[in-house]
Amino acid sequence: MKKNVGTIDRAIRVILGLVIIGLGVAFQSWWGAIGAVPLLTALIGWCPPYAILGLSTCKAAEKKG
Repeated sequence: MKKNVGTIDRAIRVILGLVIIGLGVAFQSWWGAIGAVPLLTALIGWCPPYAILGLSTCKAAEKKG
């Protein structure tokens, strides 16, 4: 797996994931579990839809490729 999520993109995903999880907890809804998706993609640095579409926000991937 080649990393395709850049630094700013990762930060946004972490914040968004934590907000969604927090809202799920606050409203006692299982929908908060969806926050794990952006959080997980930020932690591993790879996003499946980006890979399928050939996108990358990772500058390191651009330099190597």
